[in-house]
This record gives sequence, structure tokens and C-alpha cells, in this order.
Amino acid sequence: MAATLNVAVIGAGVAGLSAARQLKKNGHRVTVYEKSDRLGGIWVYDPRVESDPLCRDPNREIIHGSLYKSLRTNLPRHLMGFSDYPFRVAKNGHVNNFPGHAEVLKFLDEFAAEFELAGLIRFNTEVVRVEQVEGCRNGEKWVVESRRTSQLSSEEEVFDAVVVCNGHYTQPRLAEFPGMEKWPGKQSHSHNYRDPEPYKNLVVVLIGHSASAHDISREIALVAKEVHLSTRSKDVTLSKFDDYQNIWQHSKIDHVDENGEVVFEDGESIHADAILHCTGFKYEFPFLNTNGVVNVDDNRVGPLYKHVFPPELAPRLSFIGIPYRVIVFQMLELQAKWIAQVLSGNALLPSREEMLADVEAHYRQLEENGIPKHHTHLLCNYDSSMEYLDFLAAQAGVPPVDPELKEMFNNLFKFAYKHGFNSASRDLWDENWRPEE
Repeated sequence: MAATLNVAVIGAGVAGLSAARQLKKNGHRVTVYEKSDRLGGIWVYDPRVESDPLCRDPNREIIHGSLYKSLRTNLPRHLMGFSDYPFRVAKNGHVNNFPGHAEVLKFLDEFAAEFELAGLIRFNTEVVRVEQVEGCRNGEKWVVESRRTSQLSSEEEVFDAVVVCNGHYTQPRLAEFPGMEKWPGKQSHSHNYRDPEPYKNLVVVLIGHSASAHDISREIALVAKEVHLSTRSKDVTLSKFDDYQNIWQHSKIDHVDENGEVVFEDGESIHADAILHCTGFKYEFPFLNTNGVVNVDDNRVGPLYKHVFPPELAPRLSFIGIPYRVIVFQMLELQAKWIAQVLSGNALLPSREEMLADVEAHYRQLEENGIPKHHTHLLCNYDSSMEYLDFLAAQAGVPPVDPELKEMFNNLFKFAYKHGFNSASRDLWDENWRPEE
């Protein structure tokens, strides 16, 4: 007979909703903690920005959302549904292959309503501490301390298991370069970017090479005097974007001067008014106390078996949503199914020693391949991301991801390599696009 456990889920974004659905489906009692007043996590647009543009002040009010007003998805809607609940055009009334954030949030509201998940969520409730109950063996009991927004006092509740789904797009990572502290211009992180108006008539240096960096640089270029996009890629040479007269591509920043100069590694320099860091985010779990068993070191969360279970504390502590560059919604669903099956006793994990050995082997492989520690959770190519999804499906005892979706994901990256990937090129793509033979 399958076990029925009392499980806490931290966060009501896509990962938390996926966990809640699968745990509930497997007969577990589920409590979802959500700091804000609604579900959706990163897909909830918040026009506010933080008081510290670089997000360094520990006493600042932290704004969870990092969406900019014009953001559209990096994956087409065909790849943003669940196995039995697709993100259909007809249901949401739009025809864009790459929908805006408001449409994604609407889809998540409908998903939660379909599977009656909202009633499991404690809104306006921040988790301030998660740790093992003292004296319990193998981490089989966990205390969750939480505080409601309207209250000063906190309360504690004991659970059989905890699933961490708090996301990783809130705490910014910054570029570091000599002179940064004394540079006189305006510096901020894309976490605090909402629209281009603050950059009107300015010379802006934007650091980054992701889809969001390219989107934001083009949006700012519509109002800015000049935009200079800096990347650490070794293949980049000074050049102007073909479709814009005021965007230049540069190498990595070498240093900045107190007179406002920004000097690049190739020797080029400009006098700039603003630097915008589009440099990604940190994994952070400020509420989690495992006495050092799980830690974050240069954005490596570990040790985690297959990015999900810490071997020392498995299966009663788990994480959903750590890997990236994958068919995200499908991965979250499969991770949630695996966790639910393990907690129910319907799937078994390897021994602690075997899981630790697997983690160490993974770390060695990354080092041998020259992949830096901060990319530990990057599924760096199509083969590795598909192998990971197939592994999750096998562990959960469910069919693998639809081959057509896998092919679409592969073709999307080939399209991005050929055409670039920004708001303009997205409109050139359709689900039938295939690379030329």
C-alpha cells in the first residue's frame, strides 16, 4: 500500500503547481506556501523595482518578479504545456507562437483551476525556516516555520517531506570588473528593468548574451542614443548590428574609469551613461537549514542526485526546477512525478553511496569538459537535455516526452543559431520550421 505523507511545497510558481498536482494525485496531503498574494511565481508581472538597482543592500525590500513589460517567452507555446494539459491557442485566444507573460499567467491560473490546486495554497505566507526535526532519523520529519504578511509572529508546522520550488530568478548575479565601485554612471541589473524610458538619450552598455539581453538591448535602442552590447564570448569582435544603426557588439569589459569611460578587452572604449547587467541570477534558499549538507557554491546547488535529491536527506527533501536550457514545463512535470512516486514508495532511489558517487562522477565530467562550476545545472546541449528528460520519465514510470516536441526543441536552437533569437526573429519561426539539409 502506498504511503500517504504530509508534504510542504515551497512556492506556487510552475514548479510548485506541478509538485502540488502530482503529490495530490498520489494521495499525499499537500500544503503550498506562497509569499505573494497569487500563484504564478516568476510569471506575475510587478511594475515595482528595488530601491538598490544592483540589489546589494541586504536591508532592501526584495521584489520577487524580474519580468519586463514587453517580455515574451523563449519557448513557443507548443513547448510550454504539460503532457495532458497543452498550452493551446484556442483556449487562450492568441495566435503568437511566443506568448507574452500575461498569457502564460492566464494559462497557469486555468491549470490550477482545472486540477483544484488553489485550495492547497497558503497565500501571503513566507517560509522563514526549514530544517529537520531534532532527533528524527534520516530526515523523516521537517519543521517549516512561516510568517503571514500581516503578522509579526511566526508559526511552526511539522511535515513528513519538503519539496523546494522557490525559483531562481530573483537574486541577481553581477558582472565584476575593475573600477566598478567608483564608476560615476548609473548601474543596474535587468532584475530591475521594466521598460526603456529611463535610458532615453543615454549611451548604454549592456552586459550579457542571453535572449533577454538581446531583447532589452533592441528595446532600449529605440530611445537611447547608443547601445553597446558586451559579452564574454571569445568569438565576438567589434561590429554593428545589421538591423540597428545604434547598437554595437563588443568584447568583455576590461575595466571602467572614474571619468565614465568603459574599456573593453579588445582595446576599444566609450564614454557611457549607464551599465545594465543582464547577467543572470543566483540560486538561493535563505530559509533552508541543513547544517551544511546542501549548500550553494558558485551557483552549484549540491550535492544533488540528478539535480533533485540530496543523497544525505533523500527522499524527504527534494528540489524542482534547478536545471535549465531544457523543455522546462515538461521537465518540471517529470521531476514532480518522480518525487511523488518515490515518496509514495512506488519508485526506489539508489543507495546514499551510489547517489553520492553519481554526483561526484558528474562533477568530474564537467571539469574534464572545461565547464565551469557555475554551469553545473546547465543542460548544455540537445542530447544532454533529452537524456535527462528520458531519465526522469523512466524513473517516474511514465512515457517519455513526445518525440515531436523533442524535435521542435532541437530545431528551435538551430533556428536561433541561424537567425539570432530576439523579439523580431521569434516572429519568423513557426512549428513547421526545419533546418535546410
